Amino acid sequence: MSKQVIVIGGGVAGLEAAGQLSKAGIEVSLIEKENKTGGHLNDWYKLFPDRRNSSEVKEYLDGITHHDGIKLLTNTTIEKFNSNKSHFSIITNEGKELTADAVVVATGFDLFKSARKEEYGYGIYDNVITSTDLEEMFRKGKIVLSNGNVPKTIGIVHCVGSRDEKVGNLYCSKLCCVTAVKQAIELREHLPESKVFCFYMDMRMGGAFYEELYREAQEKWGVNFIRGKVSEAGEAIDNKLIIKVEDTLAGRPLKMEVDLLVLMAGMEMSEGGKKISKMCGLNTGENRFFAVADHHYGSNRSNIKGVFYAGTCTAPMNITETISHARAAVSEVMDYLKNVRK
Repeated sequence: MSKQVIVIGGGVAGLEAAGQLSKAGIEVSLIEKENKTGGHLNDWYKLFPDRRNSSEVKEYLDGITHHDGIKLLTNTTIEKFNSNKSHFSIITNEGKELTADAVVVATGFDLFKSARKEEYGYGIYDNVITSTDLEEMFRKGKIVLSNGNVPKTIGIVHCVGSRDEKVGNLYCSKLCCVTAVKQAIELREHLPESKVFCFYMDMRMGGAFYEELYREAQEKWGVNFIRGKVSEAGEAIDNKLIIKVEDTLAGRPLKMEVDLLVLMAGMEMSEGGKKISKMCGLNTGENRFFAVADHHYGSNRSNIKGVFYAGTCTAPMNITETISHARAAVSEVMDYLKNVRK
């Protein structure tokens, strides 16, 4: 008899896991709460570190949904979850029951809601935007202020909602720094006359070619990096933004005017993941992402036999790491299915 697996989440990890399971002859039910697959990849213009067009990766992932053996259910959420030894049953929001021999949780992440950091003025001042808002501008090919003018001075704030005791997120989101560098370069490409300032706590460029991208931003594109945490943003009468920051390397406070302020929002456990955690009894860790069985050799395993994790539902990851983690999850699932009935 053929085995059946339910994959929860149709983002990068869920799609890759579903595709690899299908290739192995497993029947897959792929559940996605939105009306389309792809997750946060749909919001991105170009990808770091090589700045390739996101549509290239999206095309690869979209092809997975056409695999034989994958049943895609969009606009679908989970209302009930039941497990009985090696058998799982899920009831969807449409009252449909899905059964499976194993479950892969790939609920991904949510971006930190920048409005929670009121001192930065997101949702208060028109020209304070997030990294996702900027990606949308890149896709449209038009970087303009609320009044239609082109920004001449742009500030980028790192670590919004990460490494921040005030919001309870002590962890590093890992990708804010490289995203800021990528976007700073793209801003200079789109607006050659602009000045771009990055305000950071520490530059954490821990990935292949990330450091090289950081050097390129400084040496080729003239991006200014200031080590200091922005404490406050306000708006002047002419709609310019006034930011206060301490330059910790120079040891002095700064007060600057910028036309546009971009907030690098960090990563948090998704709301969908929180719901699944409570419903299924899946453990979460201190960072409130799913707690894995072992950080060294069990990062795909949960506290429930037959339930596995893939991707950023366990921790911040880039796309390369997410795809690798999803493939590792499939390996764990296949091993489990081979031995579960022995």
